[in-house]
Amino acid sequence: MKNNMGMIDRGVRILLAIAIIILYMGGLINGVLATVLLVVTGILILTSFMGFCPAYLPFGVNTCERKGKRSKKIS
Repeated sequence: MKNNMGMIDRGVRILLAIAIIILYMGGLINGVLATVLLVVTGILILTSFMGFCPAYLPFGVNTCERKGKRSKKIS
């Protein structure tokens, strides 16, 4: 598996997962919605730590920064 997620993408997923957990712990979501969102939270956390999102493959999405990429200087 080649990484296809950048640091910003990973950070957003972690923050979204934390927000869902806070909503669940606060009792603002419950029932089937809570179950579905907690499963989504698990997926978000797992893909963030792996740095690979299988859903990106069919669409050719890659948010990972290229290694050795140099910024252009404007003169």
